[in-house]
Amino acid sequence: MMFSVIGEYLMNILRWLDIGANVIFLFGSYNETISERSARARNKGKVWGCVLCRILDAIQKNHCNNALTTRIGADAILED
Repeated sequence: MMFSVIGEYLMNILRWLDIGANVIFLFGSYNETISERSARARNKGKVWGCVLCRILDAIQKNHCNNALTTRIGADAILED
């Protein structure tokens, strides 16, 4: 029981860092991860999104597709 709580806590921290990096360094939305943003950029044909999704998908199968959610990130400062 304790391990699952600690694991969930650590995943929340990693998710928070991911979202924070998207906001601070990529001027993205406060409610989307870099993976989600990369998947949307890939779907628009942007080179950086394609490259990053290839890397992420090599680490975890279908990572970028799984990262897509209904949150669109329309509040990003810079578009994808």
